[in-house]
Amino acid sequence: YYQKSIIEFIDSIDSKIELNREYNKNLEEIAKALFKSWFIDFDPVRAKSEGLTTGLPDEISDLFPDSFEDSALGEIPYRWSTDEVGNICECVGGGTPSTKEPLFWKNGNNFWATPKDLSDLEKPILLETSKKITNLGIQKISSRVLPIGTVLISSRAPVGYVAVAEVPLSINQGFIAIKPSEILSKEYLLNWAQANVEKFKNRASGTTFAEISKQSFRPIKILLPDEIVMGAFSDLTKIIYKRIISSMKDIKNLVDMRNILLPKLISGEL
Repeated sequence: YYQKSIIEFIDSIDSKIELNREYNKNLEEIAKALFKSWFIDFDPVRAKSEGLTTGLPDEISDLFPDSFEDSALGEIPYRWSTDEVGNICECVGGGTPSTKEPLFWKNGNNFWATPKDLSDLEKPILLETSKKITNLGIQKISSRVLPIGTVLISSRAPVGYVAVAEVPLSINQGFIAIKPSEILSKEYLLNWAQANVEKFKNRASGTTFAEISKQSFRPIKILLPDEIVMGAFSDLTKIIYKRIISSMKDIKNLVDMRNILLPKLISGEL
């Protein structure tokens, strides 16, 4: 009976973890599908240009134009525009203070990210880092502390991990970081980066390992939607990402609880 109770208890925790992961997967797919429909396939504009219904509420459908025009990115919705991402957003790199200097690392309480932190993520949202850095260490990094909402793209080994920082942090030299912009929301930039990973990889070069430099990254063209459409997208997806973050925190708490309780339950301590 005792062993059965342990198994049932742990199973209930595992089931809840799995449910949360599935919930997060579905939410992220909704955000990606919305971005693709509005800003890659231009479904609402295409429908209106053909005299068809967009399938969206009237107050959202009315935000989209009903025709296209040519641009550096090809055909885009009328009166939308394009620019280089480096002209619209500040794109910066990071650094690694000497690991032989304890003053930079010992008892550090500031988040400091490496690409490995992104490789371990289930979802493209960074809530913590495996290493911490001191205030003195931060002073050795040119980009200092990046704000919440910064979109991180690994620039080497490998190119193309993407996440949005939901904590203030510093980064090592393995990133290109796009700071939040008044023109482009973090939700838009995150989805844009995810949709353009292959483009980033194609711009990478190097003999030892592929790397995309800031000089190669900044000229990449980015679509600039109408600001009201951008606002509507951000409002809708902001809710989605808040729910994902809440669920990610629940998963972490459940995993921590399981890891603490399981040895004690097995040993009979509890």
